[in-house]
Amino acid sequence: MTFPYASAQAQPTQAVTPPSGAPRPRLTFLGTGYLGATYAICFAELGYDVLGVDVDEPKISKLQAGAVPFHEPGLDDLLRRNIAAGRLRFTTDYREAAEFGDVHFICVGTPQRADGMGADLVYVESAVTSLVPHLTRKALLVGKSTVPVGTAEWIEQLVSKHAPAELGVEVAWSPEFLQEGHALEDVLRPNRLILGVKSQWAHDMLITAHKGVFDLAHNEDREVPVVVTDFATAELVKVAANAFLATKISFINAMAEVCDAAGADVTQLAKSIGYDARIGNKFLRAGIGFGGGCLPKDIRAFQARAQELGAGEALRFLHEVDLINQRSRGRVVQIASELLARPYGPAGPDFSGLNIAVLGAAFKPNSDDVRDSPALAIARSLARHGAQISIFDPQGMENAKRELPDMTYAPTLGDAVTGADLVCVLTEWEEFRYADPNALGDLVAAKLVIDGRNCLDQALWSAAGWTVRGLGRPSV
Repeated sequence: MTFPYASAQAQPTQAVTPPSGAPRPRLTFLGTGYLGATYAICFAELGYDVLGVDVDEPKISKLQAGAVPFHEPGLDDLLRRNIAAGRLRFTTDYREAAEFGDVHFICVGTPQRADGMGADLVYVESAVTSLVPHLTRKALLVGKSTVPVGTAEWIEQLVSKHAPAELGVEVAWSPEFLQEGHALEDVLRPNRLILGVKSQWAHDMLITAHKGVFDLAHNEDREVPVVVTDFATAELVKVAANAFLATKISFINAMAEVCDAAGADVTQLAKSIGYDARIGNKFLRAGIGFGGGCLPKDIRAFQARAQELGAGEALRFLHEVDLINQRSRGRVVQIASELLARPYGPAGPDFSGLNIAVLGAAFKPNSDDVRDSPALAIARSLARHGAQISIFDPQGMENAKRELPDMTYAPTLGDAVTGADLVCVLTEWEEFRYADPNALGDLVAAKLVIDGRNCLDQALWSAAGWTVRGLGRPSV
């Protein structure tokens, strides 16, 4: 179905009355992890009546008490404000969600399968089959989770099986594009909306459900592009975007390997090619690679789904993207062996008797997410080679302790580096980027630093007597 409007001013072609009869659509968000909780809180801030739904009772209790169970700047205040205003509630009861909502957003996790690279859709299936048998009126189920192409059609089949046909329950797809650390802006001020729909009613309900987003944009004199498309395209948008970003990151990390071999500087190389408008300068900072709960598992699931569709050859390059990303982490161990004068033998270097400070645990700054964190992977590798590791991260310590309980965790940056034979900056927190190298130099055993994110001022640290090694940069 082709729609004649796909602009920031897109509005329903006719007045849409929510099935509940409420003045505005009542929204539920199924799954209150990072994705669902953030969307639920932000849409309540936009003025909607919102219900967050999850089977995790401790998480729901924490949210209902006004505490966000993860770190996202600014989200705690919005949560408490909207609970107090009566616009936002949380529940474990899917029957309550079915009675309450007009539009149900599916926001559950889609982790990598334990037996392969594909996405595990067990939580998606559980959310749908827990909700739709309790529906008593027409409703719209909208997928936001990152899923293999074809999932929306499968959900339609689940709805047909579990919901009375006379209700006319419909499915749509509208992928999310949250960046951890900037998620509030990404929800309240999105750079685009993708609407995968099959009917005019589904389209109009989705536009109505986003009226608060359009109104905010209008008040700020800006536009929100809207792309109206089919299910398959809407599902592919997120995984294609993640695959492109992962490729760009691994490209510049591959160039860093070449720069190391040639004696060139990858930061100057990235700056030079970034001036080309066809390339751009975003995601061209070489370092230890990407991590988190999205890019690594999404590019693997994309490859697996392409293989199932008979298009596996088209995405073969993503296998190399993944390999480059993993190899970038291993290069820190190689550089450490050079700086510490510990030969790199068949089993790797022996760091026994050495103290190494690891600055960073979260996979990126302004987050406490340690899923597939390059920093923790490197810390684990350094410890495996005999080093005594001291880890500090401004937000990710508790999650890191659950991931690597046998490591030593320092309460402050100063404590982490005290007595260190080597300092590794592995997450580009501002506290690390702008740390005083002279003050830190008084605490360490040796002024050696690996800049795993190429985020330090090399000249400043060198002037303070430090030997600085970045990835793809000459030693200073």
